[in-house]
Amino acid sequence: MIQPSSFIDAGIQVKSVRGLFLFKFSEDLQDRLESLNEQQRESRLTPDEAVELTGILELDRIFTLLNATIITESA
Repeated sequence: MIQPSSFIDAGIQVKSVRGLFLFKFSEDLQDRLESLNEQQRESRLTPDEAVELTGILELDRIFTLLNATIITESA
C-alpha cells in the first residue's frame, strides 16, 4: 500500500466549512480518486493503481474520522 502520508505535500487541504477547519482532498487528488474508482468499476486497474487506490481510500477513512471528531467536539 502507498502510505497515506505520501499525499500530504500535494493532496491535502485544510478548509473552513461552517466555521470549522476540516481536512479535504485537493482537487487533483479528488480527481485521481474518481479516475481510479472508475477504472476499478471497469476492471481496468493495474496492480500499481490498485495500490495507489488503497492508499487514497485509507487517507479518506482517516479524514472521515478526524473530521467527525472535529465536528463532534465543536458541538
